[in-house]
Amino acid sequence: MRLDRRAQDRGQLGEAVAAALWPKLSATPPTPVQADPYAVVMSGLGVLTGPKHGGAALAAERMLAATADPADAARVIAERLRSGERIPGLGHMVYKTGDTRGITLMNLVRTAWPDNERLAVAEALVAERSARRLPALNIDFALAAFGATAGLVPGAGQAVFAIARTAGWLAHALEEYQRQSPLRPRAVYVGPDSS
Repeated sequence: MRLDRRAQDRGQLGEAVAAALWPKLSATPPTPVQADPYAVVMSGLGVLTGPKHGGAALAAERMLAATADPADAARVIAERLRSGERIPGLGHMVYKTGDTRGITLMNLVRTAWPDNERLAVAEALVAERSARRLPALNIDFALAAFGATAGLVPGAGQAVFAIARTAGWLAHALEEYQRQSPLRPRAVYVGPDSS
């Protein structure tokens, strides 16, 4: 991964990782019961390979790359909508009114690189999203914008997401090791009745 050599950029990477941390239950598997830390991380990384979870940041990166100029934003969004594609980096199953992680990271990107041409493209896509009343941006879009404005290699957003999640997976494992019993997250099923 390449960042400019300025200390500010190294700090922005740390802030991006912090913004990507996930405080709630997610599609990531729970900590394997008393598994060693390597197995804990491997089970989590397996989930992140899918296109709707960790891979969503890569799809958002591709959309940003396909938008050469801010003036292309309307065309890029329209083409995806016409073809029936989901717009990557928008909407979230849990955060229906907006993903605060994505909002936080986008604000960090705006502060760190206010005059960046890739940020201008990201902002044009956000404006087009708003004009079309599409779902709010999420962490995947913000990670893609972070990677584009920082000049990172493709896939870096997904890597930042994985690094952030790894800290959480290991924290859960450490908590489980201390408790000597498995963590049992509780959830309530609210879907349709199976009968």
